[in-house]
Amino acid sequence: MLCVSASEDFDWTKNERSSFYYGTLPTGFSWGAGSSAYQTEGAWNTDGKGMSIWDEFVRKKGKILLNDTGDTTCEGYYKFKDDIALMKDMKLNHYRFSISWPRILPNGLKGEHINEKGIKYYDDLINTLLDNKITPIVTLYHWDLPQILQEEYGGWQNISMVNHFNDFANLCFERFGNRVKYWITFSNPWSIAVEGYETGEHAPGLKLKGTGAYKAAHHIIKAHAKVWHTYDIQWRSKQKGLVGISLTADWGEPVDISNQRDIEAAERYVQFYMGWFATPLFNGDYPQIMKDYIGRKSGQQGLGTSRLPVFSPQEKSYIKGTCDFLGIGHFTTRYVTQKNYPSGLGDSYFSDRDLAGLVDPRWPDPGSEWLYSVPWGFRRLLNFVKTQYGNPMIYVTENGVSEKMICTDLCDEWRMQYFKGYINEMLKAIKDGVNVKGYTAWSLLDNFEWDEGFSERFGLYYVDFRSKNKQRYPKASVQYYKRIISSNGFPNQREVESWKRKAIETCSSSNQLLACYELKVGLSTYLLFVTDPLIGHMEMVTEIVVPTVCTLCILLSAVFLMFLLRGRH
Repeated sequence: MLCVSASEDFDWTKNERSSFYYGTLPTGFSWGAGSSAYQTEGAWNTDGKGMSIWDEFVRKKGKILLNDTGDTTCEGYYKFKDDIALMKDMKLNHYRFSISWPRILPNGLKGEHINEKGIKYYDDLINTLLDNKITPIVTLYHWDLPQILQEEYGGWQNISMVNHFNDFANLCFERFGNRVKYWITFSNPWSIAVEGYETGEHAPGLKLKGTGAYKAAHHIIKAHAKVWHTYDIQWRSKQKGLVGISLTADWGEPVDISNQRDIEAAERYVQFYMGWFATPLFNGDYPQIMKDYIGRKSGQQGLGTSRLPVFSPQEKSYIKGTCDFLGIGHFTTRYVTQKNYPSGLGDSYFSDRDLAGLVDPRWPDPGSEWLYSVPWGFRRLLNFVKTQYGNPMIYVTENGVSEKMICTDLCDEWRMQYFKGYINEMLKAIKDGVNVKGYTAWSLLDNFEWDEGFSERFGLYYVDFRSKNKQRYPKASVQYYKRIISSNGFPNQREVESWKRKAIETCSSSNQLLACYELKVGLSTYLLFVTDPLIGHMEMVTEIVVPTVCTLCILLSAVFLMFLLRGRH
């Protein structure tokens, strides 16, 4: 069960970029798609749900692009059965979603009030998935901390979060663990720590440079370990499940693989990203390179102790081995080189690393400004995990690409190309001996993309956020991913080459439907603009506006015709 075995050195000088590999995944490989509660559920204050730090954060003007909020987003809270029907049609083996802590514990604390309506929602979701033979993979924390815990304790800056999170997790094991066999404690703790407590880009929006991220991460690692031990002691023998964590990491490739300084910088990039969390869970302590660099920088700044917290010997023993499987989220790659940051510039997570990340202008960049398509980096990252952490069981928990702009073209060729390249590199890594058991496309639906609001769309399904029922439209990538799943990989060149063409053919009808809807919405908006402004408070839907205007036109035409006939007589 435990992800503990001897590590070996990763060969940074060996980067095989072989041609496309035709082959299939091992029998029993699990294919899925993912989401998170705040990004998809909506119903932010429905049925007793409490406020989360994201409910609070989005209400601060200027924090989110166009001041969007996740108040309704995909309305997944009401449409989960429809979405599971989409999953079933794609023949997904698993669905990764998260449980909203404030939806089941509105005050954050188990001892105060359990919201049974929230429990029922997740019961219904899990049961419907199982009825459709789709395995639930459940994330306990995907960034939506109860707001009251942030206000009263300071959130993840406070050690008390370890026990509060353990109580919440224990409640989930108690209520859902007889059906859920795969638990993820935290999704991308790097973002929770750095963007929540260092840069302030994400909720709760604190800018505690040089200390906040390290302190938050320290408590998150302890919280993960405590939850793992709680499950191991109280639930494992009865429920037979697994507890892991999902770490998102870019790959860092040396600019020059013959330059030792570039190799060391690239290793720091990966260790400060993924190793920050993975190394304590597998080996019991932070990466030595982090301890050295942050300790030295702290000394140069005149501090008596390192800004990186220290685990006691007892804590190291308690944390080590608390990983039944490792979830990996991966999207892109950077070239990395040495760059010295003088200590006088101030302390921060980013300057502590002494490196610069670069991109190759030839890399495709179809999506977010940070997301370049570099498939070979995925294979490199997976092999790094294999050598560093004793080849643990891996589930790819996030992998996908967005659109750069608001786009209603459902024939998303760039996404099909991205999936083809990245999944093929994962297949090569499995051929290398990496123990990957499943793959999760990110994401099932277009959703609320954190500080970017609705401007970035990662979904296989296009969501019309302006419509009342948040209509879903399949993109071409749905059909493409469906063919990868049904073939369990890439069987042969001739068949694979036909997939893209067939997928684009099938998306044309969806494109026409969406285009018609866009035209109708545009006409409705215009009509509302030129008629009584009070109508603007009504639903902007053509079922009301267009028939009314058409009726008026007919009446006016009849009156005009009547006068014309009377004039002739």
